[in-house]
Amino acid sequence: MDVDIISEEENPMLHRSDVTFELVHEDATPSRLQVRDSLAAKLNKDAAEVVIRQLDTKFGMRKTVGYAKVYDSADHARDVEQDHMLERNKIGADEGDAEAEAEEA
Repeated sequence: MDVDIISEEENPMLHRSDVTFELVHEDATPSRLQVRDSLAAKLNKDAAEVVIRQLDTKFGMRKTVGYAKVYDSADHARDVEQDHMLERNKIGADEGDAEAEAEEA
């Protein structure tokens, strides 16, 4: 799987970069998590800081164009992103928050 960055735009107010990328793959379209891990490796970021928003593969093609938001930290991602996007990208809540909720129950 080969990831090429098409454009990258800084967004300092939200502590992130908006990245458009192109992905060339041999087999079927890779999963969102595989793409997230590959893009994070390409950008030297932690996978929890990368949120894949969109993947678009044209029928019959081995090329996917995607859009991602790359945050300065995983905490910034959790503060800004919608819950369903965090769930899709497997970016969970802090371990401390989960333990606190378990103790309250």
